[in-house]
Amino acid sequence: MTSTSPESTAPAAGRDFGTIGVIGLGTMGAGIAEVFARNGFSVVGVELNDDAVARGRQHLEHSTARAVKRGKITEAEHAEILGRIQLTTSMKDLTDADFVVEAVVESLEIKKGIFRELDDIVGPDTVLATNTSSLSVTEISTANSRPGRVIGVHFFNPAPVQNLVEIIRTVVTEQTVLDDVKALVEKLGKNPVVCGDKAGFIANTLLFGYLNHAVAMYEGKYASREDIDAAMRFGCGYPMGPLALLDLIGLDTAYEILDTMYKQGRDRLHAPAPLLKQYVTAGLLGRKSGRGFYTYEAPDSPIVVDDAHTPSADDKPQLKHDIKQVGVVGTGTMAAGIAEVFAKAGFDVLFVGRSQDKVDGVLATVTKNFDKQIQRGRATEEGKAEVLARLTGSTSLDDLKSVDIVVEAIAEDLKIKTTLFENLDEICKPGAILATTTSSLPIISMAKVTKRPQDVIGMHFFNPATIMKLVEVVSTVTTDEDVTETTRALCDQVGKVAVSCGDRAGFIVNALLFPYLNDAVKMLEAHYATADDIDVAMKQGCALPMGPFELLDVVGNDVSLAIQRELYLEFREPGFAPAPLLEHLVTAGYLGRKTKRGFRDYSSR
Repeated sequence: MTSTSPESTAPAAGRDFGTIGVIGLGTMGAGIAEVFARNGFSVVGVELNDDAVARGRQHLEHSTARAVKRGKITEAEHAEILGRIQLTTSMKDLTDADFVVEAVVESLEIKKGIFRELDDIVGPDTVLATNTSSLSVTEISTANSRPGRVIGVHFFNPAPVQNLVEIIRTVVTEQTVLDDVKALVEKLGKNPVVCGDKAGFIANTLLFGYLNHAVAMYEGKYASREDIDAAMRFGCGYPMGPLALLDLIGLDTAYEILDTMYKQGRDRLHAPAPLLKQYVTAGLLGRKSGRGFYTYEAPDSPIVVDDAHTPSADDKPQLKHDIKQVGVVGTGTMAAGIAEVFAKAGFDVLFVGRSQDKVDGVLATVTKNFDKQIQRGRATEEGKAEVLARLTGSTSLDDLKSVDIVVEAIAEDLKIKTTLFENLDEICKPGAILATTTSSLPIISMAKVTKRPQDVIGMHFFNPATIMKLVEVVSTVTTDEDVTETTRALCDQVGKVAVSCGDRAGFIVNALLFPYLNDAVKMLEAHYATADDIDVAMKQGCALPMGPFELLDVVGNDVSLAIQRELYLEFREPGFAPAPLLEHLVTAGYLGRKTKRGFRDYSSR
């Protein structure tokens, strides 16, 4: 008869989890305990001492009381939830637990000590989980005699509200454990995403690379903190800018996560920006200390107050050039949108296309947009007539001789653009501003072919221009300060949010966005997680409007690849090298929604 070792004895699939143990009752641990209790489970919460138990009870009472106040639960449910939770200072009270999750401080030794102690307390089939956000689950599991039953279950804060849970499987996690824990998380009404054991897991790996890059951008004085944050909020629809988010997370927490990720993966993009360490050393930890990248009314306050870096109200940009007539070159979606934006703001607009058909197409587009708004009660026939009266189309660049600013929105091809700027230099009157809407090409290359490089600037609108609020105002080393100020003031006049930056590949938004998208492709390429799980993790864990693969398929993989190549050529950063999978998809013609296939297949939609 063959003997069977305890490790190889697999319990029947579909464990019946009745009693849940939670070790550590800080904000996160108490939140996890509440989630289980809300869903009918008996919970045993363990803390170090009576004071910690009292704090844990307070967390639970405050959180559930808030839920009553907001009408999420009734007073009776509130009492039932708290009644299901037993609080103790003894780990031995976990003897009958079917599932134990620890949520103590991010210390490998403390966590390993807990898993070592649990060996002699819980039954052989009890599943043991860690809520670590950055430490190695595999290493934590080695402290237990049955590492196959150890798994990572990373809840997001606040646990009762956030729906995402990252489930981290190690190379020895038993399949039944993974399946049962995934089912358990689904029973809680959460969305589980499964990934391998790598520092940062899905959400933090992608999020903190992006946040770190934003710190480096600010540290290099490329743009102000306000402009970096505004760019990502208004350009990408993110709920918070990266620097404000770091202040919320805590700069010390961010530093520790990045440092752990860097030590594990040796990816330079995760090496904490030096400025981050300086802030942490100085005790500037963000909201919790009352000061980080921004200054707050008091420690733990969300209210930002003015400090030495806050732009003065007196610094509001003024029109240093007299702008009455605006020229637009191009007749595509972006050009038509820009023409409409200026005309709606009261400017006379002369737009130039290659043929009368193209010119007529712009007027038809603007008319169609207005008709939709009129149907929705957002515009009137009179308003439409006024705007159309301010729009004049032409097929001759020579007609731009009297305009005060020209905004070009033609093909993203440097040769075509430089030829246009040579022509505009000869046609436009002295002092007229020449602006380009390029999203990735060097503006200085267009400026240098003119005899007026001081008047050339980037004015990067986002698509659709009539809806998106952001405009990146990009100055070259030769751009006159009055031209920059006038362009920002002009953005204000047309109802846009202007952010200033230098003439560098990607400007602010694309320089922060596309390396993050590229990292997501590399993650998929490494079979670390599925495209669906990565998208869910970023939408639900970070509150982003779209997951990276949804966004790539909308933008177009060819466009994304071209931008990523520009960033790699500009910065020579190995981590910016385009992911091979992205290149392969483009080679295959899988460009996203426009070709009905990209990271996903849209042919049947």
